[in-house]
Amino acid sequence: MTERKGQGAKLSPGLLAFCAFCLACAIGFAALGIWQINRLAWKNQLIVAVETRSTSAPVDLDMHDWGALDPVANEYLRVSVSGRFGSTDAFAQAVTVHGGGFWVLTPLTLADGRQVLVNRGFVPSPDRETAVPRPPGNVTVTGLLRQTEPEGGFLRSNDAQTGRWYSRDVAAISATLGIDDPAPFFIDADATGSSGPIGGLTVLSFPNNHLVYALTWFGLTLLALFGFVFVLRDRWQH
Repeated sequence: MTERKGQGAKLSPGLLAFCAFCLACAIGFAALGIWQINRLAWKNQLIVAVETRSTSAPVDLDMHDWGALDPVANEYLRVSVSGRFGSTDAFAQAVTVHGGGFWVLTPLTLADGRQVLVNRGFVPSPDRETAVPRPPGNVTVTGLLRQTEPEGGFLRSNDAQTGRWYSRDVAAISATLGIDDPAPFFIDADATGSSGPIGGLTVLSFPNNHLVYALTWFGLTLLALFGFVFVLRDRWQH
């Protein structure tokens, strides 16, 4: 009597290990794909929220309790605030569509004494000391609320002693400018069209490649499952 093909077929320890590896990879790849799908949903919600906040009518910060305003939840919210600019600036290194240079950060004092740090805009490196005139008297600043950027930039730490700033660290910069109790955020000022720092350069585009990443992980999942099925099928037929 002829033995039926595949009857009693056994996998060697090596093939068993390979099958286990394929299954583990398939599970891991599928989990990463699902994670990227969740990230895609989060990123889409973020983009919609930022677009809504940044294009809405400005919120008057003069009438708000700043302590109750969460900078993270309200980042990129369009705001306005009125006051007088201080007489000193801080300069944080920046790279923009205009090239390398500095953000010009100046404290604004409201009528009630509260102070907020305003990023008045960008100046190229050669214009650092000459292109930063401050508007005289009482002014109204409109722009986007931003959360602080503590510690510094990539592989570069802020140095308050020498005034080298690689990020817009509200607490540290405010301390060097003599602001005792600053707002827990800063404002990216809109472009004004006047001479001085170039405002309105806040980057509002967010990379959104999560769908591509998800499809890649799911493709690898199918590949791992194919390897698993191929080994079992080949062994069964022999």
